[in-house]
Amino acid sequence: MALIKSISGIRGTIGGRAGEGLTPVDVVKFAAAYGTWVLQTTNNNTIVVGRDARISGDMINSLVCATLQGLGINVVDVGLSTTPTVEMAVPDMKAGGGIILTASHNPKQWNALKLLNQHGEFISDVEGKLVLEIAEKESFEFEQVTKLGKYKQDNSALKKHIQAILDLPLVDAAAVKAKNFRIAIDCVNSSGGFAVPMLLEALGVETIEKLFCEPDGNFAHNPEPLPENLREISKVIEKGKFDLGIVVDPDVDRLALINEDGSMFGEEYTLVAVADYVLKNTVGNTVSNLSSTRALRDVTEKAGGNYHAAAVGEVNVVNMMKEQNAIIGGEGNGGIIYPELHYGRDALAGIALFLTHLAKSGMSMTRLRGSYPNYYISKNKIELTPEVNVDEVLVQMQQRYAKQPINTIDGVKIEFGKEWVHLRKSNTEPIIRIYAESDSNATAEHLANKIIADIKEIISVKA
Repeated sequence: MALIKSISGIRGTIGGRAGEGLTPVDVVKFAAAYGTWVLQTTNNNTIVVGRDARISGDMINSLVCATLQGLGINVVDVGLSTTPTVEMAVPDMKAGGGIILTASHNPKQWNALKLLNQHGEFISDVEGKLVLEIAEKESFEFEQVTKLGKYKQDNSALKKHIQAILDLPLVDAAAVKAKNFRIAIDCVNSSGGFAVPMLLEALGVETIEKLFCEPDGNFAHNPEPLPENLREISKVIEKGKFDLGIVVDPDVDRLALINEDGSMFGEEYTLVAVADYVLKNTVGNTVSNLSSTRALRDVTEKAGGNYHAAAVGEVNVVNMMKEQNAIIGGEGNGGIIYPELHYGRDALAGIALFLTHLAKSGMSMTRLRGSYPNYYISKNKIELTPEVNVDEVLVQMQQRYAKQPINTIDGVKIEFGKEWVHLRKSNTEPIIRIYAESDSNATAEHLANKIIADIKEIISVKA
């Protein structure tokens, strides 16, 4: 069993003893802490709750909603939904916050409480620590029977979300409809199973082949939308009957695309392609995290904008986007953040913008992908013994490559022309994660191995 408490929420496997897994006791304790924080900081006693289709979702939802009512909080339950839908519903319903019950790309035995502020954005580091402190000290008090919060269901949130997407100036449903796209989708038997078809139909798409679209939480494969988990849809598309494939994760905030021949468009290039379309129509800046492809920087600078790198994590990307007034941003895992709609990763918005881009480009998926700078990322890690001071190793690496451009806002990122390597330490284990990018797999792996050799040399000298 596992239970992970962090500034962004609580995540764990279902079952086990309290404090060791995500048990009803842990859910109630953490929901009470979050509800107390909302009451203390917003003077607003309404919270929106939504969930993905995990098997445990109904149970967790009942516990969370009842706990919030016990604090005197009015609950608006939007039911089976997507993360971006709940994010948009919070300000729309003038709520003090929101809770999304989803463990994102984790397997079905996991669930989580993800916490939003009154703007529908993930709570900050400081705010998360306050919630954790309230939970640790159990500094919450429940109301008397006459002051219990009210509960109501609202099934309008997804329809409003999709309509807001259709209303975006850069979304052209008529152009999408005119192309008569044939699309296969894989929604891993979660909320995307109804949300993605609803969006596609609203965009005028008539041919939709649905794979794993029954929202029962029985994930048909590992739910992280990586190439090795998408073999079924790839085989369907490579038969030649579809223009593209669309894959989302269980809570529909990550978007992966598949070419007409069954090959992967590349999760790093979801954001690149959508940003390219936005930049062709709007002058502005972009943001992604330090471990995302350089291709976004290339596309941005070609369009006359400035690219900025943020620390890894959606909250950090959003903060940087606000600081730099970015018109689009996100992460290389297929997460697209389009501020014109809201500050959150949104696969539905990404689908609408991408399909408009594809329709207007007149290209096939493979041709469109081939129009972007080609980079490859090698992902590695080096496991160290507990006595190794990881922070000191990173400092020595920074000193060793002091003549190169270096960014230290999140670990150490070293640039070598258009190549780069990013070193990040794990917060829970003596591990350094090493990401390297170049214009070929071989050179990216060579760069990563060179850095790994440097680290081993530093450790051996210290020993």
